[in-house]
Amino acid sequence: MNPVVAEARAWVGTPYVHQASVRGAGTDCLGLLRGVWRALVGPEPEPVPPYTPDWGEAARDEVLARAAARLLRAKALADEAPGDVLLFRMRDGGIAKHLGIAAEVGPGATFVHAYTGHGVVESPLSAPWRRRIVGRFALAGF
Repeated sequence: MNPVVAEARAWVGTPYVHQASVRGAGTDCLGLLRGVWRALVGPEPEPVPPYTPDWGEAARDEVLARAAARLLRAKALADEAPGDVLLFRMRDGGIAKHLGIAAEVGPGATFVHAYTGHGVVESPLSAPWRRRIVGRFALAGF
């Protein structure tokens, strides 16, 4: 199994806690990616400043998209592989503010993400989720 997927799945069941990144105790979507990074790549590459749940929507600031472009390897949206980091725009005209990790690709595609009110879950990458993907990335070395 892909090591990124295995590590992400190890977080399933972790409660949703804004700004947290502790497997089993609490995490948000960025915290999940941070935890997977620490487990597979090493220390986090830069400190994460405090952030609000709106991720800079009021200022229309693509904070998460810029960080992903800076710290991850960009991939074509169609170049699907298990372990890809997916960046989502949750509503038309909104900023990108949700992350997940592709677990299965092709028919029956799934992704692991920390979702408000649900914690870390593996969800079907259904058409409503798929159409919200605005970026696909790989962790360094994967």
